[in-house]
Amino acid sequence: MPLKIYNSQTKQKEPFDPLNPPQVGIYVCGVTVYDSCHIGHARSMIVFDVMVRLLRFKGFQVTYVRNFTDIDDKIIARARQEEVDPKTLAEKYIQEFEDDMKVLGVLTPDFEPRATLHIPEIIGLVQKLVDQKAAYMVEGDVFFAVEKFSAYGALSHRTLEEMQAGARIEVDPRKHHPMDFALWKKGKPGEPVWDSPWGPGRPGWHIECSAMSSRYLGETFDIHGGGKDLIFPHHENELAQSMAVSCKPLARYWIHNGFVTIQGEKMSKSLGNFLTIQEMVRRFYPEAIRLLLLSRHYRSPLDYSDQAMQEAQMGLNRFYTLLKDLEHPEDRLQNKGNEPLVSERIKEAEEAVGRFKENFQQALEDDFNTAQAIGHMYELTRQLNRTMDTVRPKELKGLADPFNRAAGLLKQYGQLLGILTRPPQDFLDQEKTRLLNKKGLSAETIERLIAERNQARKEKDWARADGLRERLVEMNILLKDSPRGTIWQIEE
Repeated sequence: MPLKIYNSQTKQKEPFDPLNPPQVGIYVCGVTVYDSCHIGHARSMIVFDVMVRLLRFKGFQVTYVRNFTDIDDKIIARARQEEVDPKTLAEKYIQEFEDDMKVLGVLTPDFEPRATLHIPEIIGLVQKLVDQKAAYMVEGDVFFAVEKFSAYGALSHRTLEEMQAGARIEVDPRKHHPMDFALWKKGKPGEPVWDSPWGPGRPGWHIECSAMSSRYLGETFDIHGGGKDLIFPHHENELAQSMAVSCKPLARYWIHNGFVTIQGEKMSKSLGNFLTIQEMVRRFYPEAIRLLLLSRHYRSPLDYSDQAMQEAQMGLNRFYTLLKDLEHPEDRLQNKGNEPLVSERIKEAEEAVGRFKENFQQALEDDFNTAQAIGHMYELTRQLNRTMDTVRPKELKGLADPFNRAAGLLKQYGQLLGILTRPPQDFLDQEKTRLLNKKGLSAETIERLIAERNQARKEKDWARADGLRERLVEMNILLKDSPRGTIWQIEE
C-alpha cells in the first residue's frame, strides 16, 4: 500500500507524494543545547529515526537534516550560572546529546547544522524580509511583522486574536503588533554577538531553522518535523518568515509527535519532572527504551511509568528468546506423543509468517503506526511459541522454512524499529547476568548445581537429581533438557 502521512497543516492523512522522487528532504528541529536531554527528547529523535529508516527501506533517497540551537537565551543564562562561555556550554551538551543518540541507536543525520555556523545565511534571510517590508528594525532589534503575512496562523489553525489572548509574556511596546517576533536581537553586554547591518547582535530562535533548512534542502522540501509543542510559535513563525521571502510552501508535510507524560503531566525541564536519557540507559536496555517509546502511535501522548518500562524490557526479552529458539528449535521441543500432524503445524506457521509480513508493513505505511507493528510482532511470537510447544521433534525438519523466514523477517523489521540488532544469545546472556545480579545469584553456583544434577541422573540417582532440580526451582531457575544439554533460564 502507498505510504500515508498525517499532515498537521491539513489535519488529515495524505498519500506521500515527494517533490522530486526518489529524493526526499526531511528537516527535524533538534535540541537547544543548554542541559541534558530527557526521555521526551528521545521520543522525538527515535520517532523520526524510524520514519527515515522506513523511507530508505522503501527505496527513497533521504537527505535528513536535524539542527542544533547553540545560541539562545537559555544557553546564555545557564552559561552565566555555571560561569562558563556559552560556546563551551553548548559544546558540552552537543557532545552529550551525540553520546545519547549513539547509545539509543539513532542514526546520524546527513547534516547537523548549528545556528552559530550559519550566521551569514541568517543575516541574508533577515535582510530579504526587511527589504520586502515584512520585517522592521527598532533600536537594533529586527521584528517580523505578522500582519504583513496574511496566512499567519495556517499551521496552528489559530487567529491572531486567539494567539494574543493566549500569550503569557509581557508585550514589547516597540512592536507594531503584539505577536510580532524577533528575527535579530540587539547584543547585550557580556553576550556573544555578530556584526550585522543592524548592529552587533545574534539571531532569534525561529529564523535559524528557516535559514538552515533552505541551505540544505531548498526553499521547499518534503517533511518538516518536531514535537507538538513546536507547532506554535516555532513552526508557525518558520512557515511565515520562509513563505514571506519565497512565496512557496516551506514543507509539503508537517509531522509532530506527542508528548511524554508522567501521571498525565507533560514531561519538561521547566516542571522538573523529567528523566534524562543518561538516567534511563543506566537502568534499562536502550532497545527496551526504543520499544517503549514506539509502543504508542507517535501522535498520541505516552504516559511513562517504571512498570511500563519493565514491560517493554520483558517484551524485548521475548523477541530475543524467540529468535534464539528459531535458531535452535530443538531446545524447545518436547516428546509429547499426542500432537496434531506436522502438516497442520507447517501450514499454521507459514500463514502466521505471511500475515506478519503483510501486516507489519501495512502498519508502518499507515502513518508510521509503530504501535500496531509491534503488536503484530507480539502476535507472531505467540503463534510461533504455540507451534514449538506442540510439534514433535522428529517432525521439526518440515518447519525449517517458516522458522527461517520468521527469523529473517523479525531481524529485518526489527532493524526498521532499531531493535533486535544483537545476536540473540549475546543479549540473553546479558539479561541472565542482569537478573542474577538483581537476585544476588551467580552463574557459577547455578552451573555447579546443574552439573551435580546431571551427574546424579547419569548415576540414576533420581531422588538426588529431583532434589537438586527443586533447589534450583526455589531459586527461580527453570531447567530444560535438550539435545544440546541442559538449558537454564531465570524467572523474574
